[in-house]
Amino acid sequence: MPPEGYVRWALKIEYDGTGLVGWQRQINGLSVQQVLEEAASRMVSGRPVATATAGRTDAGVHAAGMVVQLDVPEETRFAPHHVRDGLSYHLKPHRVAVIAAAPAAPGWHARFSAIWRSYRYTILNRPTRPVLNPEHVWHIRRPLDIAAMRAGAALLVGHHDFSSFRAVSCQANSPIRTLDCLDIQRQGEYVTIDARARSFLHHQVRNLAGSLQLVGCGQWTPERLGAALAARDRSKAGPTAPPEGLCLTGVGYPTDPFAS
Repeated sequence: MPPEGYVRWALKIEYDGTGLVGWQRQINGLSVQQVLEEAASRMVSGRPVATATAGRTDAGVHAAGMVVQLDVPEETRFAPHHVRDGLSYHLKPHRVAVIAAAPAAPGWHARFSAIWRSYRYTILNRPTRPVLNPEHVWHIRRPLDIAAMRAGAALLVGHHDFSSFRAVSCQANSPIRTLDCLDIQRQGEYVTIDARARSFLHHQVRNLAGSLQLVGCGQWTPERLGAALAARDRSKAGPTAPPEGLCLTGVGYPTDPFAS
């Protein structure tokens, strides 16, 4: 519940993580949380506001459908489109915008009410380096075998101990997660890896992408991914893919907070 004297809004936002230190406020740079809270504060005459998010993204990671809760003083009277458009205006010149806004239902929480999150990792697979979107793809020159990558990905779907694919610094209480989807597609020069789960470990999607590209390049067999998973040892899996290719694509709830 929001603090006494405040009301809660649900926001769906998108942002380009380039040049930002991630979602969470940091002392060493500008975060999405900071620019959003500063924009919201300007809409309520400088009064303090508070936010929480469905998921924390790292520096350089993007979002197309992040969901955030925003608590503002209850005497404010905004229509949803005023919240959406006003925040987007005050967020300039940062590459952060509000796609949708709605009053939150009683008891709703952006993080704890969520039942799934989805991410997409994008690889540009061609000999020539990217010039139009270098901050949104991982450039891999060697041809990728999509069939082999799919065979390896199939071994990772389900309820497993993902210790081999979590960051060493991951603070989650348990490495057990249920990976509902790990889908790989090619569209021309682009290879996408789509992952969906109730929750993810720190760097899990990037570590999965780093291992899958080893399979695609022929350096690993698909079966080696299964062996890496069974090892429960980070050193047995592949490298962490760079942040630029990762984008949070959506967050799901039992009831869509933005349904009209």
